[in-house]
Amino acid sequence: MLRVRCLRGGSRGAEAAHLIGSMLGRAMTGWVQGAFQSYSSSAAAAQPQRALEENAVTEPERQECPVCAYNEWDPLEEVIVGRAENARVPPFTVEVKANTYEKHWPFYQKYGGQSFPEDHLKKAVAEIEEMCNILRMEGVTVQRPEPMDWSFEYNTPDFTSTGMYAAMPRDILMVVGNEIIEAPMAWRSRFFEYRAYRPLIKEYFRKGAKWTTPPKPTMSDELYDQDYPIRTVEDRHKLAAQGKFVTTEHEPCFDAADFIRAGRDLFVQRSQVTNYMGIEWMRRHLAPDYKVHIISFKDPNPMHIDATFNIIGPGLVLSNPDRPCRQVEMFEKAGWTVVKPPTPLIPDDHPLWMSSKWLSMNVLMLDPKRVMCDANEHTIHKMFEHLGIKTIKVNIRHANSLGGGFHCWTTDVRRRGSLESYFH
Repeated sequence: MLRVRCLRGGSRGAEAAHLIGSMLGRAMTGWVQGAFQSYSSSAAAAQPQRALEENAVTEPERQECPVCAYNEWDPLEEVIVGRAENARVPPFTVEVKANTYEKHWPFYQKYGGQSFPEDHLKKAVAEIEEMCNILRMEGVTVQRPEPMDWSFEYNTPDFTSTGMYAAMPRDILMVVGNEIIEAPMAWRSRFFEYRAYRPLIKEYFRKGAKWTTPPKPTMSDELYDQDYPIRTVEDRHKLAAQGKFVTTEHEPCFDAADFIRAGRDLFVQRSQVTNYMGIEWMRRHLAPDYKVHIISFKDPNPMHIDATFNIIGPGLVLSNPDRPCRQVEMFEKAGWTVVKPPTPLIPDDHPLWMSSKWLSMNVLMLDPKRVMCDANEHTIHKMFEHLGIKTIKVNIRHANSLGGGFHCWTTDVRRRGSLESYFH
């Protein structure tokens, strides 16, 4: 009691210490030393705890968000470019069959789950590396997804599959304002494709970007029409006109590449990989700041909008003449210029296992006056020259075979511009 009162101070404690004198002095000295040692030990023990607290996740410092894009044409500052490395042919399942052309079905039946032809893949890798170099020369920061081994077979409670690739970031990632939306996808072979992009997305999130992942579909058998009757092009046209697709409305699904942005307005198609539930999820998520408009085309095999209807400037859109837009008058009444690109020049014998020749219009705008396009498509160069747009010519013919052009192979992370309305 006396020691405690001395340390607390006060007149009674001081008087007691004075009476006891030197006897208490020795005891007090020993006690203080012990107390000091105890304090030192406690402080040392607290250091790891303080270190943990200092390393804990804290609110990031306010800085300019590295993610921001409102449309397809503002000056491009940063982009994600996909990878062809380790790309695999998807297993020939019902949803893949519905999205590919009959002449390629034997290829899928033979090589499904295996690598794409090695020599072709090497050329595609080299082409995309050159594309990245040219983008850097044009002043654009280039990011890449992680290299992955897509050969592993994986199982969920609903299906078994191998992977495919991380070649087309446009299919899985969409930037709306400062938000990255990670699409749920609709092919089983692409179920885990998001893993290649997660390191990048986490870094953007740490720096202030919003990060949204819609509900992941189970991709159970109920999501697909297992008896989808496709045998001929005529079958495809008839089914598309009737609004029948291989994906059902069992659960929401969509690929980001079925959407295209024009400020406060986004346009989307119901396709083989994007259902109405997925579109409705996006509509509710983006409201009230953005409007989502459904448009449709005379297309026997709708999958991804950007080789059918590609917005390249404010009120300026490329519209595929072979797949006319059923709502084109809506754009013309709004004062938009609708341009029909020329017939593609790609040879008939060039393998396009996952797309059509119209990748010629699947271009990437670097700004309203610069476009990255196919070096071999001379007629489209003239079209852009007539529009007053400089062409940045790159050859990615072998990369085209994997299912995409310049727009497909990229996701624009940051464009310098502001949110505006271009559609009234």
